[in-house]
Amino acid sequence: MVRFGIIGTNWITDSFIQAASKLEDFHLTAVYSRTAKRADEFASKHGVILTFTNLEEMAKSDAIDAVYIASPNSLHAEQSILFLSNRKHVLCEKPLASNFHEAEKMIATAQKNNVLLMEAMKSTFIPSFQSIKENLPRIGRVRKFIANYCQYSSRYDKYKQGIILNAFKPEFSNGALMDLGVYCIYPVVVLFGKPNSLQANVYMLQSGVDGAGSILFSYADMDATIIYSKITNSVLPSEIQGENGSIVIDKISEPSKVEIHYNDGTIENISQKQFTETMYYEAKAFIQLINEGKTESDINTFEHSLVTAKLMEEARKQISLTYIADNN
Repeated sequence: MVRFGIIGTNWITDSFIQAASKLEDFHLTAVYSRTAKRADEFASKHGVILTFTNLEEMAKSDAIDAVYIASPNSLHAEQSILFLSNRKHVLCEKPLASNFHEAEKMIATAQKNNVLLMEAMKSTFIPSFQSIKENLPRIGRVRKFIANYCQYSSRYDKYKQGIILNAFKPEFSNGALMDLGVYCIYPVVVLFGKPNSLQANVYMLQSGVDGAGSILFSYADMDATIIYSKITNSVLPSEIQGENGSIVIDKISEPSKVEIHYNDGTIENISQKQFTETMYYEAKAFIQLINEGKTESDINTFEHSLVTAKLMEEARKQISLTYIADNN
């Protein structure tokens, strides 16, 4: 039994709890919120008695073994390091940190205290993604990967009314790249490693965050195009193009329907049966790692998180320079 604390009282924590509750070894023990009222409301909804409004007290508590962190991106590093330093296992929502340096510090703290740290990138644990990895050789030499995640944010309606919510505030390390683009970058890194170079293009909002953008990753014999947006929707799938055919992925953030389209016109469905609650698989993997006494995932490895953080940092630097140049 792994006793969990939860940081964050939003829809994503609800989704995580619903998925993880299917696991026999998951036990929700404690909830943190900045206000006692919100902590009590959320805890009551999930049948939890223990609540905290002080993170240090929660980190030192003997009542929890692990914590799931789903706070604003800018708080991930500070909060993770606090719990890791108190020898609590940490499952931290993507993106792992605001920048590469923070990610390095988080990993170093986990290693120093011999506890598990894992980035909660759910897609890589989903059965159909594992099928993509296994079947990749069947499409021959890969030449192009087009990863697409464009999802209109309901908070953008408020933004257009002049109400700037946290999702569009740069001080929280938010924006389309950090919130959605990471879902495209991480699978590219897992499947093909670190690219030789990147070129980022972006549409910046006046609040100082990116509303939409694209990144071109260049490899020795292929390239990967990342397309992401919080201000438009897309109905297009993602695609890995090989010389013998293409793997078509319905949704890069949670692959469900995956097909190989061969050059001769035949189509093969390589989708795998999976739970509707897609966060189940990352929760299962995290708990299994704890039970096995492991301190690093062999799927969402430290290297994958560090490379992804480095690429996003480089993309954000290019974005910032473009924004500054356009506004001078």
